This record gives sequence, structure tokens and C-alpha cells, in this order.
Amino acid sequence: MNQGLSINFRPLYRIAQYFALAMIIIIPLQIIIFVISPPPETVKGFFELYHQNPFLGLLSLDFLYLINNMILVIVYLALFVVLYQEKPVTSLLAFILGLISIACYYPSNPAFEMLTLGNQYFQTLPEQQTIYLAAGEAVMAGYTGTTFNTYYVLGTICLLLFSYAIIKSHIFKKSVGLWGLASGFFMIVPSSAGMLGMIFSLLSLIPWIVFVVLLMLKFKKLALDAQNAE
Repeated sequence: MNQGLSINFRPLYRIAQYFALAMIIIIPLQIIIFVISPPPETVKGFFELYHQNPFLGLLSLDFLYLINNMILVIVYLALFVVLYQEKPVTSLLAFILGLISIACYYPSNPAFEMLTLGNQYFQTLPEQQTIYLAAGEAVMAGYTGTTFNTYYVLGTICLLLFSYAIIKSHIFKKSVGLWGLASGFFMIVPSSAGMLGMIFSLLSLIPWIVFVVLLMLKFKKLALDAQNAE
């Protein structure tokens, strides 16, 4: 029965392998962009950045994480499939919370709203520009508001649950789950919680990248094992 499941889900494992590789590339790329071109500190600064370079403006508001979270859905789905037989309840809860978390992220990201407001800001009369600045402030307030924090907290719980299931599983090495737990530990403090949150968020990326690399290698092995079993 396990063998049949592996054969049926071989394409999913292969897709998850390549998507995990894409995540490994996206995360350092986003960090490099932030280091080379730190995001503006004001709404007007964002409008000016969008006016000068719209694509860089999108990148400064986590456009790459819109792609990253789409990829994460497939990775979580593959994890759920692998872990379901050994830890059905834990893996199901982790997968559901992960999906809710990712669904919360998209409305919290203001990348395209700020692009639209920035264009309108420069197209309107100077005395009316304050309207778009105020709208920009409202949009940016939601960037680290309730929806974002819900995304972050549920994403942390999802990671901790998956990591626990991995540790208890006979399919994965325990070290894989321990790297996930280490990342989840640093994610306990949301990145929106000031300087401490930013530090913890950056620290969480180190074990997270290791975790994703190990998952990528495991998905590759599962796909090969399923192919050989055909």
C-alpha cells in the first residue's frame, strides 16, 4: 500500500523537489535585494521608488514572497502526503493551518496597491496628493496588521507541527525535523514586533533554508524510489 502511494504521488514529489529548490534561490535573493536597496521608510518614499523603478518597488514590498508562498503550498502538500499514514492528525492539522496562513498572506501584501496609489499620486494635482499619502498609510498599516500576524502565527504553528511529525516519522531523519523546530522557535516572535521581531525573523531563515534543502533531497529520493518501483 505504501509503495502504491509513492507511485501515485511521484509527480508531486518531483514538483515539490523543484519548487523547494526555487525557494532556496528566492530567499537569499530577497535578502540581497533588501541589503543592496533597503525599502523606503515612508509612504512618499515608496511612491517615489515605484515612480522611478516599478519592479524594484514591487520587490521592496515582498513581491518574491507572493511567489514563495505559492510554492510553499505544494511543499506542504507533499509533506502531508508523505506523513499522513504515520501521523494523520498532526499532518492534517499542519496542512490546514498552513493553507489558512498562506491565504492570509496575500491580502496583507500591499505591493500592487502601492503601485496603483503611487501612479495616482504623481498624476494628481499637488494639493490632492495628501489624499493618496493617507491612503498609502492605511494600506501600509495593514502590511503588518492583523492579517499579516495571523499569517505569521499560523505559519509558525504549521511548521512546528510538521517538524514534530517528521521527528516521529520513520521516513525522515530526525535531524530534518529538528532544523524545522529551530526555525519555528525563532518564528515565535512575529517579524512585525519591532527590532526583536526582525532579528528573530532573519535568524529563522538560517535553519529554514537547511530544512528546505533536506526536504528537497528527500522529495528527490521519494520520486526516484517511486520511479524504480514502477
